Amino acid sequence: MKPRLAVFPKCFMDELCIHRTMTVVQWIELAATLGVEGLEFYSGFLRDDEAFLNEVKAALEQHGLAMPMLCCSPDFTQPDPLLLEREVEREKQMIRMTAFFGGRYCRVLSGQRRPGLGLKDGVAQVVRVLKSLLPFAEEHGVILTMENHYKDNYWEYPEFAQKMDVFVEIVDQIESPWFGVNYDPSNAILAGEDPLVLLERVRERVVTMHASDRYLKAGTIEDLRREESSLGYANRLAHGVIGKGLNDYDRIFSTLRSVGFDSWISIEDGMNGMNDLRESVCFLKNKIDLHFGAQANSQ
Repeated sequence: MKPRLAVFPKCFMDELCIHRTMTVVQWIELAATLGVEGLEFYSGFLRDDEAFLNEVKAALEQHGLAMPMLCCSPDFTQPDPLLLEREVEREKQMIRMTAFFGGRYCRVLSGQRRPGLGLKDGVAQVVRVLKSLLPFAEEHGVILTMENHYKDNYWEYPEFAQKMDVFVEIVDQIESPWFGVNYDPSNAILAGEDPLVLLERVRERVVTMHASDRYLKAGTIEDLRREESSLGYANRLAHGVIGKGLNDYDRIFSTLRSVGFDSWISIEDGMNGMNDLRESVCFLKNKIDLHFGAQANSQ
């Protein structure tokens, strides 16, 4: 079976989460014109209100769209025990919502890389919290997917596990069918690392993927590698149409196919509007057919 495509409203995050000038149903109606099979929701535009959730679910069903993945940004490096418990309860709420919509995957993160947070203590706390959530995830039939992440739209600090070695150290300590990796090649670039090297290290653990692309606004990739500030990576790089940036999707998909990947790929694009998003959908459909379709299977 070929991987399936979902879309994430990267281009409308503020409209959905902050200004509330777009409703979730309006986003569903827009996304239904893209020719994909599913939508990835974000915790920031959902609310625990029965009427609202039923309305959104009905809109998905009306347009024949799945909600396979829920994107959450838990901050599990919180130093305050009460605030940490609040993050855990929020993640449980999102796991319940994932199950409500018939989804299978709910994202987790490590948390923010706060000044003064030690590597050993940070890793230990994140692993402890993630393991504590596994029974709840299993109870709801939801797999927790940890993303190699850069920084949530609304965080002050970058991801604690932004760097590959930290990310892999956490992932390697959690062996469970209810835990896997959401692979994002662009975030590896933002970390100043090679997304293909990361994929080789975690390919057996990948259960979902974020597809996006980045291009350099100035300088060279060598300049990017020399920069130490993670904020500098973001300033030097911009979102672009998938297939026109720095990611090598032929090699990415070839690697994923080698381990039998057939799950969901969610598109994070459209920063310049729906036309860019349509172009990215078209590119990925062609690449999926090439690497996972009948022609690939006959090779």
